[in-house]
Amino acid sequence: MSYFDTLETRSADERAAWIESVLPKQIAHAKDAPAIGKLLVDVDAKQIASVADLARLPVIRKSELVAGQSSHAPFGGFTVSGASSFQHIFQSPGPIYEPGGTAHDWWRMGRFLHAAGIGEGDIVQNCFGYHLTPAGMIFESGARAVGAAVVPAGTGQTELQARAAHDIGVTAYAGTPDYLKVILDRAEADGLSLQIKRAVVGGGALFPSLRQEYADRGISCLQCYATADLGNIAYESAAMEGMIVDEGVIVEIVTPGTGNPVPHGEVGEVVVTTLNSDYPLIRFATGDMSAILTGESPCGRTNTRIKGWMGRADQTTKIKGMFVRPEQVADFVAKHSEVIKARVTASRAHESDVMTVQVEATNADPDALSASIAETLKLRGHVEIVAPGSLPNDGKVIDDQRSYE
Repeated sequence: MSYFDTLETRSADERAAWIESVLPKQIAHAKDAPAIGKLLVDVDAKQIASVADLARLPVIRKSELVAGQSSHAPFGGFTVSGASSFQHIFQSPGPIYEPGGTAHDWWRMGRFLHAAGIGEGDIVQNCFGYHLTPAGMIFESGARAVGAAVVPAGTGQTELQARAAHDIGVTAYAGTPDYLKVILDRAEADGLSLQIKRAVVGGGALFPSLRQEYADRGISCLQCYATADLGNIAYESAAMEGMIVDEGVIVEIVTPGTGNPVPHGEVGEVVVTTLNSDYPLIRFATGDMSAILTGESPCGRTNTRIKGWMGRADQTTKIKGMFVRPEQVADFVAKHSEVIKARVTASRAHESDVMTVQVEATNADPDALSASIAETLKLRGHVEIVAPGSLPNDGKVIDDQRSYE
């Protein structure tokens, strides 16, 4: 078994001793960031030396990053250095601005690619976006860390994507889970043979049926759990038993809406402390749900495992790789006097995500509503106009009907 480095196979005692050494320093360093310093003003960094100690600290939420941007642009006061000290500045929906670096494997994605069997001699077709959002650069830095070449394909232009994969001899894919199938189907329709044998995916759920379809086509497909703010959080190995927490972060599972850790095995919200000194987020609440898996991975990596993505602590839902938030749905309703209520449903068809927006309205123009939805939710979806009072009175504005089993 080959490992990315020796950190992956440390004993529990070795890892705990390492955390005891580095965590107080990271807390002290993070307090130099204006927003974090304000939150931790009364905290003695020397007293925060274990995962359990972190529970004494407040949780930071994404909304605080956005709120802080007005007084500490562009990063909300959550970085120690100014914007000009970073190599990249990204914008995610919100908008939320995130820093990016070009130092070796800044987002720690190489560990995942190595676990997926990608390395020297591979050519990775990177189908994550390179514009404004950081996913493209996140995976490119990981490919560089393992010595693989990169085709910076970005999103869209499927005909050209299939042709490039054929002409160049691409051996690995990086992108959202669904889009690889689009490329494969297009190549097959165009009579193009492809050499893709491995896929590393993120930005959406990898459904078992889709993973099996890739396996049937000779492609091993593994997924990671990463965010623009934190980089890689956890990843699958060939063992495919849960996700192994990355060595550069500390993960807690807490009761949603609180900072209180739940017992191992119970489902709760994922809270992450990153050891990245450039962007030292402490107890950052992702809004995602998961649970700790007991034991170690059969692949030999010894860090904590989580079960993977198990839904959202709120109703925010990722569809086609993009988050759709309740406040976006509220903004859409507010734009139209003829709309009484709206409900977004996420489903699956032909191994792809489908977004349907049911709208309670009178005398509404479906085309105008469709255009407004695309503008406000940043995704196109099927619009159904329904009678006033017909939508369920259950408090839901986003209903995720996809099965993750």
